[in-house]
Amino acid sequence: MTYDVPDSHPRKRSLERRYELEEAASKGLLAGTAMIAHGRGEAFDYLLGERTIPIANEATIQAAIMLKSAVRPIISVNGNTTILAGEELVGCAALLSCPIEVNIYYRTPERISGLVAHLEKCKKIVSIKPPNNWKRSPEEWERAVNNVIILGSFADGLIPGLSGPRAICDVNGILASDAILVPLEDGDRCEALVNMGLKVIVVDLNPLSRSSLMSTITIVDDVTRFSNNLQEKLLIFQRLKREKWDNKKSLQVALDTINETLQSSIK
Repeated sequence: MTYDVPDSHPRKRSLERRYELEEAASKGLLAGTAMIAHGRGEAFDYLLGERTIPIANEATIQAAIMLKSAVRPIISVNGNTTILAGEELVGCAALLSCPIEVNIYYRTPERISGLVAHLEKCKKIVSIKPPNNWKRSPEEWERAVNNVIILGSFADGLIPGLSGPRAICDVNGILASDAILVPLEDGDRCEALVNMGLKVIVVDLNPLSRSSLMSTITIVDDVTRFSNNLQEKLLIFQRLKREKWDNKKSLQVALDTINETLQSSIK
């Protein structure tokens, strides 16, 4: 399935990402509701001006510091995140020396194995060339990427407080972690992770979602932009400055930005 979007189209990349999701869904990698969730996020992104707003950049800095400071960080991805930001998050995992766990709401063995295989392909692509600001050899970058473990296929644990397939997780992944990055997470799963005592970092374009309100740090940004930004921050980690983070205040700033966008667009 290929689509030729003209370079002149003002939203070329956005359309291409929709087609990527459509293709992934046709292969059985995504649930039927995946496009609905993505469309809802796009609506909020319009209201943010389809850009990384300053408060989201600040939140990404604090997220990078939190993940780098953790003893056992982990990145948990669902279907949409895997398709939209798989390569970028593999790079982040390489810089954090942490695993990635595939953990999806509508869980089937076929979907899990397909997403794990997709991330393994991402590893091969990412390992070819180090990112900018990588100070060591290309061989060390390749080794760091190859060492990223993709979990999810043999999940044998349960998240306390949840029932059904959505509670399933890996004993050596989520259950062993102390800080977790969970882009596009479901609200009650986010709450359950917080109740486990984990430091929870969420990426969500909706500042009013339960996940946004429950998490330790919320980045109100598009998941692909965020993942690229996080990788850049991790590469200059020593220059980052830790700040006391008020998540509720940051969400209010994001809401204020949305309001400003609405006000300016109707003048």
